[in-house]
Amino acid sequence: MIEEHTRYSRLAQTTKLINTKLELREVLEHVVTAISDEIFRCDSVGIYLPQNDGTYRGYVGKPEFLNSMTLDMLVINPETDLLAKEVLEKKESIYIPDTSKDSRPDPGPIKAFKMNSLLSLPINYEDEVYGLVFLFNHGEHMNLTEAEIQAVEAYVNMAAVAIRNANHLSRKENLILEKQLLLDVTRELSLCSTMNEVLDKCFYYVGRVLKNTNIGAHLLDPIAGNLFKPASLSKESDWTEEAWKKTHSIIKIDQSTDRLFQEVIHTKKALFIPDVFSDPRPNHKACRTFGIKGVLMLPIVTMGEILGLLAIVNLEGKDRQYPQADIQLAQSIVEATASVLSHLIYMEKQELIIKERTIALIEKNQELEDVVGELQRLSREKELILNSAGDGIVGLDIKGNITFCNPAAETILGYIEKELIGRSYESFFLKASTSKDTSYLKCSKKVTIYTDETFIRKDGSKFPAEFAITSIKEEQMVIGYVVTFKDITLRKQMEEKINYHAYYDSLTNLPNRLLLQDRLNQGLNYAQLHKEQLAVLFLDLDRFKTINDTLGHSYGDLLLQKVAERLSHCAYRGCTVSRQGGDEFTIILPIVHCEKEVKVFSESIIAAFEEPFDLKGNEIFVKTSIGISLYPQDGVDAEDLIKKADTAMYKSKELAGNEYQFYTSAMDNHTLENVKLENSLYKALEFDELRIYYQPQYDNKNKQIFGVEALLRWEHRTKGMISPGEFIPLAEETGLIVPIGEWVLRNACKQLKEWQMKGYPEITVSVNVSAQQFNKPNFVSMVKEIIEETQLLPRFLELELTENLIIQNTEETLHKMSRLKGLGIKISIDDFGTGYSSLGYLKNFPINTLKIDRSFIKDVCHDPKNAAITNTIITLAHNLNLHVIAEGVESLEQIEFLSLNDCYRIQGYYYSRPIKPYDLVQTYF
Repeated sequence: MIEEHTRYSRLAQTTKLINTKLELREVLEHVVTAISDEIFRCDSVGIYLPQNDGTYRGYVGKPEFLNSMTLDMLVINPETDLLAKEVLEKKESIYIPDTSKDSRPDPGPIKAFKMNSLLSLPINYEDEVYGLVFLFNHGEHMNLTEAEIQAVEAYVNMAAVAIRNANHLSRKENLILEKQLLLDVTRELSLCSTMNEVLDKCFYYVGRVLKNTNIGAHLLDPIAGNLFKPASLSKESDWTEEAWKKTHSIIKIDQSTDRLFQEVIHTKKALFIPDVFSDPRPNHKACRTFGIKGVLMLPIVTMGEILGLLAIVNLEGKDRQYPQADIQLAQSIVEATASVLSHLIYMEKQELIIKERTIALIEKNQELEDVVGELQRLSREKELILNSAGDGIVGLDIKGNITFCNPAAETILGYIEKELIGRSYESFFLKASTSKDTSYLKCSKKVTIYTDETFIRKDGSKFPAEFAITSIKEEQMVIGYVVTFKDITLRKQMEEKINYHAYYDSLTNLPNRLLLQDRLNQGLNYAQLHKEQLAVLFLDLDRFKTINDTLGHSYGDLLLQKVAERLSHCAYRGCTVSRQGGDEFTIILPIVHCEKEVKVFSESIIAAFEEPFDLKGNEIFVKTSIGISLYPQDGVDAEDLIKKADTAMYKSKELAGNEYQFYTSAMDNHTLENVKLENSLYKALEFDELRIYYQPQYDNKNKQIFGVEALLRWEHRTKGMISPGEFIPLAEETGLIVPIGEWVLRNACKQLKEWQMKGYPEITVSVNVSAQQFNKPNFVSMVKEIIEETQLLPRFLELELTENLIIQNTEETLHKMSRLKGLGIKISIDDFGTGYSSLGYLKNFPINTLKIDRSFIKDVCHDPKNAAITNTIITLAHNLNLHVIAEGVESLEQIEFLSLNDCYRIQGYYYSRPIKPYDLVQTYF
């Protein structure tokens, strides 16, 4: 009876608290305390409230800490916790006296918190579920009686009433806040005088409601009327307005056929698409270009007329859901904006019309002024024409004698006026003086222009001229002629220069692609006529891009000139050496008697590249890869032969570089396989074929694992495992490395968090980042969102950047790395020592770890140079207070060398190959 009296007192006290103005958390803390006092045998009581993603997160409970974790760090997922799922579906309490005999609870928490018995209850009221309550102990079993369970249910009912009351109060407060927000919007919009001010206010309030600042407005063109143009972008957007508008002008979205635009325009209703690539309506090309994952479209409507559209986008890496209430509030803000915007658009249209009409009137007035001015100038210009004209002008009588001339004619011909007057035009016109041809003077009624003629100066020198003859008439009778002429020596020189550049490369002075095509066609015609063979060699410089990136383009251009000189020196008479573009060259061997001749010539080119190139005092070694096709066995036209030589060149690069390869039909089959592999790679994520293996990182000094590196693997559904060396370059080339890289990062973080939740040792996970992925504008925000989504503490994540990526030393690179460091994320340099840069950059970047490339470790015990380089890197890392990890360690001898040089962090096959998550747990946890 005493227990029942105490229980009733507690229930009465809880009921009293519910009706007070206490915060919900305080009321629920009293409920938890009452349950804990009632069931003194339980070790933990926790209340879990629903989240937007369907899970339930800890809210209040006793004790406050479990295994060094606060309750709000615990999440219950009904999809994996079958006990929680059953409690929610049946809305009934379930008591499990012995958890070892029941498979419904999630085994992770059972094992982590050593639960022996468990009571789970739904927090529900009138068929609405507000949360979950869990009681458990890890000592003796609770052995709850029915009366005790009913007592707990009574307290949980009190919690349901408290949550319901709090929700009702929250809804009322939200309605008041929404009304006040709309009043603020209406008041502030009324004070705006320009469309930009109106749109900025709209962006601010819509972004505030939806918690997303990536907002753009498309408005009706005030002149075209039926077209929507990108008008303005939120200042807080991840894109700049200039880049946003420029990208729109490039991709040119046709709104009349865009299904997403048309649906919102016709229905005049908001439309939210969380995943644009699973829906046929959005323009997928535009979405990929802008990096859009989801989009909410809000129509800007006033008086039944649509003025434009507001697009609120979720960029890649950001997965937002919008409650319907928020969408409705955002639409209300847009409707308030529309009424103000309508007036401004009308005013702008009127201003444009007035401006156009004003311009038209100004142009007409200007035309009238020009005509009047022209008439006024005519009389005086007649006097000035002869003296001011740059062309030579002479007048001739009917016999062809000179009657007048202008100063330009004197200068061009080298005479003075009195020397020319009375002379025959034959004195300066070469053709007339040699052939006595007078047909030029028998011109028709219209002006006749002659080019490429030769005139003679007084001193006897000749020059190319262009001239025109016009007859002078009086009462329909020809009484003389006017000859206008100019010296076109400079133009002829320019034409020759233009003609040269049309057929020759301006950097190397070699024949260009156009001239190569012409000479190859000539060579093919000769070879066909005389039944000869012909060879086409396609050359590409190995690692040319690295020279450009490290030394600069001026050094790259100088190298191309030096290469052109060596190739020209190798070529014999009749060969054509040309530059295709970039670092590609082509050589035509016009007459070939046997394949051995081509081999000997190719080997002479390979040998020519053995000596280094001197680039402004820097000795650079560059090799070349050569592909060869032969006429007639490999092709009969120029395009086919060049294409097949190009194919053979790529085969040469694949084998090792600095080699030559003759074309074979099998190379085309290999190209087809690459295309098929590329198509399969696009579907690899969709078909769940990608896997993450983990290679342990071992501390040889402390004899324990301290981290793992996440390594991507592709398990093709028909071909099995595909080598990373085969598909990673394809992913880089196609741009798929960006979504694949994000997938790896998200799942590696999720896996590490799952291990931590199960109580496994705390280790770090290293994830490789490609240059394409790092250079994305939203890279840092994407990483931050993944960290928040998976709830992984940032200090457990290490991003591996290649040395060549960070040595670009741009402000943007340093800024991103600093932001990552500010989040608490570690950064390591992968493949250290293989770059082409100074070591000075290390002090400028927020780096935690150097990873010695496996190429140095491989022969470290036998190659003194590799040993010296490795020891230098270790010493450098220690002096800069950086960690250092040796990659590719495979033998005890290598470990002993590294230990002697104070490098204890090891990664390689000696300890473990990359393994599946399950195998890692079984071996190391």
